[in-house]
Amino acid sequence: MQATIVEAVKDALHTEMAADDDVVVFGEDVAESGGVFRATDGLLEEFGEDRVVDTPLSEIAIVGAATGLAMYGYRPVAEIQFSGFLPPAFDQLVTNASRIRWRTRGALSAPMVVRMPYGAGVRALEHHSESMEGAYAHIPGLKVVAPSTPHDTKGLLLASIRDPDPVLFMEPKRIYRSFRDDVPEEDYEVPLGEAAVRREGSDLTVVSWGSMMPPTLDAADEADADVEVIDLRTISPMDTETVVESVKKTGRAVVVHEGPRSHGVGGDIVAHINDEALMYLEAPVERVTGFDTPVPLLSMEDYYFPHPPRILDAIEDALSV
Repeated sequence: MQATIVEAVKDALHTEMAADDDVVVFGEDVAESGGVFRATDGLLEEFGEDRVVDTPLSEIAIVGAATGLAMYGYRPVAEIQFSGFLPPAFDQLVTNASRIRWRTRGALSAPMVVRMPYGAGVRALEHHSESMEGAYAHIPGLKVVAPSTPHDTKGLLLASIRDPDPVLFMEPKRIYRSFRDDVPEEDYEVPLGEAAVRREGSDLTVVSWGSMMPPTLDAADEADADVEVIDLRTISPMDTETVVESVKKTGRAVVVHEGPRSHGVGGDIVAHINDEALMYLEAPVERVTGFDTPVPLLSMEDYYFPHPPRILDAIEDALSV
């Protein structure tokens, strides 16, 4: 079938809820209204109010309830309406969900998913546009996933729900409905921790993920060079092997991400390249990122994004050395 990213989310939830009675979905407005982006539309009618539950406006309670349910045999999928609303529950992720396997020496785990639309580009208000994957990827025991296509969205979400540990599933709302892709109707998984080569090339490697994949691919198509594009798909654990092998082949690299530059995931990718492929580099690794500011409102939002011209400039800089 042809589906958008948000439709792929709904299809994955329906698939797993039909297959496993222990899968429950809850969050603010996910039941009666079907979620703010309609990602859970129809689930209440299909699976009932015991498995699709509207919660109070309390993110710490949502993630805390998910942690407790997961420890006692359920497979909760909790929705946070926007990624900027998750910080109140940061303590639950750090102190409880991600640590319970370590704390109990394997006696307990928290197989749960926290879904949240992330990133800017929809002219939203403050706390609605953050891209903070760097902060959450720093938490040991928490997997962080960011799909960029409908096909991968369904497969990655199914793999996340079935994973034995907590997964933060970051959905790029900027491209929620921007294009359709072939999504198999049957059950399938896209493995966590495996990057995808979206475009093969020999002159330069560009690494990105989530909502930054479309502008990255556009820039690669415009470049006067043979550019390879890697989609990480999973931020943590990161598939550094695919990145390093690509850089060894091309000798040059650019990293693109929407979040702020300082202490971002891009810096970690550069460190891995320097550690494992330094002698293959023919130029310094370039980074194209958001700025070290909150995401600006309305008229300045487009300026914040790594758009194709900015990415293309970085590609040309790396190629010019």
